[in-house]
Amino acid sequence: MRQSTQRACLASVLAASLAVALSGCAPAVLGGAVIGSMVALDRRTSGSQLEDEGIELRSASRIRDQLGERVHVNIASYNRQVLLTGEVPNDKDRQQVEQIVSKVDNVRTIVNELAVLGNTTFSQRSSDALVTGRVKAGFIDAKDLYAGAFKVVTERGVTYLMGRVSQREANRATDIARSTTGVQKVVRILEIISEEDLQRLLPASATTEPAKK
Repeated sequence: MRQSTQRACLASVLAASLAVALSGCAPAVLGGAVIGSMVALDRRTSGSQLEDEGIELRSASRIRDQLGERVHVNIASYNRQVLLTGEVPNDKDRQQVEQIVSKVDNVRTIVNELAVLGNTTFSQRSSDALVTGRVKAGFIDAKDLYAGAFKVVTERGVTYLMGRVSQREANRATDIARSTTGVQKVVRILEIISEEDLQRLLPASATTEPAKK
């Protein structure tokens, strides 16, 4: 995929993310300010991708049914590892959200980053979506990364990186994210694989590997 096409995809998905962030339609927003693997080379199996989509949908529905509009919870699942971000009014609700998600089929682990705070404003959520877009654009511009290997979530200026990547890729992506305007902190929720495993995951059509730094 040419870089210009990748950027067009990024712009389209970013616009959709902003629309969700500004709509305020649901108390539990799938993926938060997330731009998933819209570039090729998602390293999950097709089955895992479907499971992750199901986890996000079922979790959002159950949280909405049980806690209503008093919480703002973003759910991002990658390879059955679930990241919870957003805001809840008290610690009891924070723990309840985690318990609700833990009972969803196929959930492997949960990283609970919910904050006991008032809900963020639409302006803050749109700002987070823009930061996520900048991080993804930085990955696309890099010559030594596959942008589609990462899922990026930003909440209140904290950027979370998810994916199955080598240590080299993890370090490079972290450096790019940290230098991105608007990123206050980077948290890595990554599955580290060897360079040998990485080569086995690459499709046959990938004739060249990004240059190693």
